[in-house]
Amino acid sequence: MNSSPTSAQELARLQRRIRVALGQEPGDLLLTNAQVVNVFTCRIEPAHVIVADGWIAGVGQESWTAPQVVDLQGQYLLPGFIDSHMHLESTLLMPSELARLAVPHGTAATISDSHEIGNVLGVRGIELLLTASEGLPLDVFFMASSCVPATAWEDAGARIGVAEIDALLRHDRVLGLAEVMDMPAVWHGAAYMLQKILTAQRYRRVIDGHAPNVVGLPLQAYIAAGMRADHESATVEEAREKARLGMLVQVRDGSIAHNLDTLLPLIVTGELADRWTLVTDDILPDDLRQWGHLDYLVRRVIAGGVSAALAVRQATWVPAQHYGLTDRGAIAPGYRADFVVVDDLQQMRVRQVYKGGQLVARDGEYLGPAEVRTVPVENTIKLPPLDENVFRLRPTGATCPVIGVIPGQLITRYERRAVRLRDGEWEFSPEEDIALIASIERHRASGKIGLGLVSGFGFRRHGALASSVAHDSHNLIVTGTNPSDMLTAVRALAEVGGGFVAVTQGHILARLSLPFGGLLSLEPAAAVCEQLRAVRQAAHSLGCPLPCPFGALSFLALPVIPELKLTARGVFDVSRQEWLSL
Repeated sequence: MNSSPTSAQELARLQRRIRVALGQEPGDLLLTNAQVVNVFTCRIEPAHVIVADGWIAGVGQESWTAPQVVDLQGQYLLPGFIDSHMHLESTLLMPSELARLAVPHGTAATISDSHEIGNVLGVRGIELLLTASEGLPLDVFFMASSCVPATAWEDAGARIGVAEIDALLRHDRVLGLAEVMDMPAVWHGAAYMLQKILTAQRYRRVIDGHAPNVVGLPLQAYIAAGMRADHESATVEEAREKARLGMLVQVRDGSIAHNLDTLLPLIVTGELADRWTLVTDDILPDDLRQWGHLDYLVRRVIAGGVSAALAVRQATWVPAQHYGLTDRGAIAPGYRADFVVVDDLQQMRVRQVYKGGQLVARDGEYLGPAEVRTVPVENTIKLPPLDENVFRLRPTGATCPVIGVIPGQLITRYERRAVRLRDGEWEFSPEEDIALIASIERHRASGKIGLGLVSGFGFRRHGALASSVAHDSHNLIVTGTNPSDMLTAVRALAEVGGGFVAVTQGHILARLSLPFGGLLSLEPAAAVCEQLRAVRQAAHSLGCPLPCPFGALSFLALPVIPELKLTARGVFDVSRQEWLSL
């Protein structure tokens, strides 16, 4: 465990907090004339709030005093929001820059499964992010990644086994075992997976699930193994069943997957009771900047007919309790002084944000540290010699399995399509909306390259899109219309250590560099947002209709979500757990 304050310091602070609560001495901050959202009773209560040493000493109408008094003049006071399932790396930002975007929206804490950097650099990568996230006005918690690699046959850059899980769980900001994606390993009783679950249970830590499209007996067995939360519900039926069996349904709405509108009727009618919360899972920085964070999702839930107090409760108190963060998520004596001030509960406009009793954002302006906290970097893109021939596909027949992208979802369709051939080689035709896709192992230069076909990217002219963000092993993934552009795109990423790139006719249209593990930028949030806008516009200029082209591309490599996915070993049928031959 990390070192903690001495018992003498803790004792002195607690003694002072008691004296402040009793009115025997001044606190540090007094918020007066607040309308407090009480997450215990789901009522709005007029009250003053007194703070001492970053903790709430009292809530009520008593005559407390403090050198700093803020009259809220009837504005609403909420606990800080908690995003209980996200991947920090999906924001493309260093933790300090995530704080810059998220804190002004009232986010007080995030819980990240950083298996992205884990798949590239192992525990060392997670430890670098732990260090980089210390002392921010945003509490960045982590889960110990359970599936590095995502499956036993994936080609990742590292492995996290039982010993590494044990070591991570000793850290005071690692709250439990991250999403158990390898469901077949659980159902087959694989020792390597069950030992990780048992390790978390020995520490009495929560275990996250990952069960897309799973219902019935497989779901019963999965939950029996210890999973207690799940963010993969895309249908009313599976969310209802997961809640019925005790899972916390993490209603996901981020940049790539959008499930809130589908599941909102269950929330409005109360069918999920208190077994739901709101998460983003994967959210890109420009969406954070444009739409907001959990404040945006809470606003939509309220607009759907849920009381404001209940919506706030589910985004604060419920995730805090589930993950053992018993000192936050409520405005009550003995809780951390993490506050959000809004002037209208329906619009959920965030006016001020306090972290530990300190003002850290006002009217959208971040008041935290100005510098970008970076980490040591190395180019993790290691490729064998490549030429255009590796991007030539010669199908065995006139019809082929094609990975069908579904906009707004992580799942794909298994399509069987007739393809155009010239001299036995696949040839691009814009009328058919079929592109070549390749996954290249990039951690050890092994030469493994999987080829397949994909629909949904809508290329109208020649070009290619490539990314080093390819869940979860994060090999290079590239889709395009011709070998020349695909090779140019891959080389463009290799020279900068990874990122996103769009290419046409041998020219780079736009590139976003992600030098830390091929996953994270070292630049300020504003610069990353601008670069992301540029590569997205470049993709659209090639004809791509997807609102988040590189997000969609990145998930085509994840072989734990149905139906078809592509790895460096080829096209994989997730539902049937078998490789397909083209």
